[in-house]
Amino acid sequence: MPGGDRGSVTVEAALGIGALTFVSALLLSGIGVAADQLRCTDAAREAARLLARGQPARAEQAVREIAPPGARLDVVREGDAITAGVEAEPVAGLLPGIRLRSRAFAIAEPTADPAAEPGGGP
Repeated sequence: MPGGDRGSVTVEAALGIGALTFVSALLLSGIGVAADQLRCTDAAREAARLLARGQPARAEQAVREIAPPGARLDVVREGDAITAGVEAEPVAGLLPGIRLRSRAFAIAEPTADPAAEPGGGP
């Protein structure tokens, strides 16, 4: 029966294009997740550094500017040890159930005491 397969190429092409679109979307989402993870890591590192210097307001500002939108900063202090954690949803929340987390560690810098410096005290 000639012509019985008519239109099957169109269906196969449509399925192929749909599959390619789906794979491309997954690939782009993966690249976006990797980029957002790097942004979280950079933000956590910068926040830990600023917290160690005694600048918590600037640490919050750095997380807002560096990390993905909606990122959250968590700070844990144990003595001189400071751990800054940044958590965010990747790709602006388009991937539900996935959370990006990054942590950075720093030791608080000693505060300058003018009385302890040479010529600073009586």
